[in-house]
Amino acid sequence: MSSTDEVRKPPESPDTALDPWSRTLKAISAVGPPVTIAAALLLYFGWARSNAQAKAMGLDVSLFGYSPQDYMLRSINSLFLPLTLLTIVAIGWYALDQMLRAAVDAGRAIPAIRRGALIVIIAGTTGAVVLFVIALTAPDAALPLHPYVIAGCVLFAAWGMRIHRYARAAATASPVRRRRVLETTFVTILVTLLLFWGTADYAEAVGQGLAAGYEGNIETLPRATVYSDAALSIAGGGVVGATEGTPEAPLFRYTGLRLLVVSGGRIFFLNDGWNLRDGRVIVMPDDGSVRYEFQN
Repeated sequence: MSSTDEVRKPPESPDTALDPWSRTLKAISAVGPPVTIAAALLLYFGWARSNAQAKAMGLDVSLFGYSPQDYMLRSINSLFLPLTLLTIVAIGWYALDQMLRAAVDAGRAIPAIRRGALIVIIAGTTGAVVLFVIALTAPDAALPLHPYVIAGCVLFAAWGMRIHRYARAAATASPVRRRRVLETTFVTILVTLLLFWGTADYAEAVGQGLAAGYEGNIETLPRATVYSDAALSIAGGGVVGATEGTPEAPLFRYTGLRLLVVSGGRIFFLNDGWNLRDGRVIVMPDDGSVRYEFQN
């Protein structure tokens, strides 16, 4: 093969010791370590979900006294499927990126890759702008998980721009300028903000769904019986009070309760037949002054 037929691989600048993904992670770390961002998202999702659920039930989330660890643990169950899907998409994305870069390095289909990258840039940018305008002007017309879709459009546009630059540098044998830390930082900040925005919407939907779920599935919660030496005057549909013991040492028993959660030194119950319209949440101290029995 003659020298004119040899693949012209773009010369690299002196600061190219790291591969593109390592440099990207290094730039992201300048804004905040990925683990820190993920932990913050888990914490925020747990709080937003619990807050939406509490409001739907007529409560304030502060009554539950949840700790940061409680919020994070409550978020994992709801986020397991989305995080799994996101990981699968990320793996596929990485594989495609490596395949395209290998094709460019080998001098294969460079014009097609450039055209495809340009289409990705235009589609991603247009989609992000249109969806953002819809979110501001017509929120009722927004798509499910609207901010997440915007974040995806931004990421695809940024990725398409990088692939287009890489293919163009290969076609012109120009130096590859890979240190674009400022650009990566801005994209990371924008995507992080969109993730928090989307997390708030998703958590609110999950929290409201959980509250509505109690309405039709109250029988899935453990049954509770409350015993007290003093009358507690517990009221609510399905709650039945009875007096036991002797006149000198009375014992008050209350049934028709369902255990909701134990947190912050309190025990929260729902009454049998609880609903969002007129159901009641009974809050009792968890200090040994009252005896509880639970059963399926």
